[in-house]
Amino acid sequence: MSIERTRLANGLTVVTDSMATVETVSVGTWVDVGTRDEHPDVNGVSHLLEHMAFKGTERRNAYAIAAEIEAVGGHLNAYTSREHTAYYAKVLKDDIGLAVDLLGDILQHSVLDADELAREQAVIVQEIHQARDTPDDIVFDHFQETAFPDQPMGRPVLGRPDLVRAMDRQEVLDYMRNHYSAERMILAAAGNLDHDAFVSLAEATFDALPAHHDQTREPARYGGGDFREDRELEQVHVVMGVDGIRFDDPDFYAASVLSTVLGGGMSSRLFQEIRENRGLAYSIYSFLSCYTDGGIFGIYAGTGEDEAGELLPLILDEVDKVRETITEDELARARAQLKSSILMSLESTSSRCEQLARQLMVFGRTIPTDEIVAKVDAVDTDAVTGVARRLFHGTPTLAALGPVGSLCDFERLAGRLN
Repeated sequence: MSIERTRLANGLTVVTDSMATVETVSVGTWVDVGTRDEHPDVNGVSHLLEHMAFKGTERRNAYAIAAEIEAVGGHLNAYTSREHTAYYAKVLKDDIGLAVDLLGDILQHSVLDADELAREQAVIVQEIHQARDTPDDIVFDHFQETAFPDQPMGRPVLGRPDLVRAMDRQEVLDYMRNHYSAERMILAAAGNLDHDAFVSLAEATFDALPAHHDQTREPARYGGGDFREDRELEQVHVVMGVDGIRFDDPDFYAASVLSTVLGGGMSSRLFQEIRENRGLAYSIYSFLSCYTDGGIFGIYAGTGEDEAGELLPLILDEVDKVRETITEDELARARAQLKSSILMSLESTSSRCEQLARQLMVFGRTIPTDEIVAKVDAVDTDAVTGVARRLFHGTPTLAALGPVGSLCDFERLAGRLN
């Protein structure tokens, strides 16, 4: 593995991971902007801009963008998160020039045509409606908003239909000019490539990025609370969580092991007790969501109306137990799961490309795999029970959709965590 990094004169960071034994290259541009950077009246603009980047440039219309990448058997896509927006491609090694050219074109020369904008606004509104019709999806938006109330971190990535419809071309264009500067971008690539040649491509292509504007993010402020929506559904969809940790927290790896022990697979405590022993849920798992200045530790479950009353008390029983002890077998199994996930991802150019960009965005450096594995191996039982006691304390967050009448009350839930 050979990782090299160069900062261009315009401020763009270029990082590569050369893999001589593969025939492909994954390349992408990660922009340090997401939903948490939006003003309330343009919630959803990051996601709208992500869509619009593919709708035509000064040199290519929307069809040409799709046709050119598919003509070489590659693919081009993007996503928006609360802190980042990514545009990425995967191609055969000889087509890396086309991938870089397409990314540079859509990120610097998009025309944001008014007719295309209107059509894409309608598409995104349909996407929002689809999410709302998917309870095990939209419940996480309610959970996020309840955990981080009245602030950008709690707003939905897709935005709200009325706000998405109301945005005009100038608002989207201004947002792009104010946030898509070279200093806020990382161009990353992994696969069969030469670093110096890739840097030359970047210099020739990314030559029209806007000037940098200082931006101040509103800090994430965990609040917590209770959200319940009674819907006529076959299941109650429940997300319960607590204030979490940031990416660079010393307890990050212990919390990752905790999540694996508690709800990270078929051998986890929640899966075994709630699904296998009790038959109360088809799907149940825990998750650790970290940000640059905070995070969430949560548990999702879907259960029937008749079983809903038992669900949360039993989950809390498992939380109580994991705050007191875990076994050496559980610890070894969880560490093995985490390490195998890390090491298996090294076989994918796409995963390695994204890892480069995300590590630079969050930590300002790429982290050697050996260092990560060593930190996972260093987690012991005391560290896991210690972080469990640290996290499962204070005001919880609960979001539930469906026939919610038999769920235990919020005060009882909060009392169990204090």
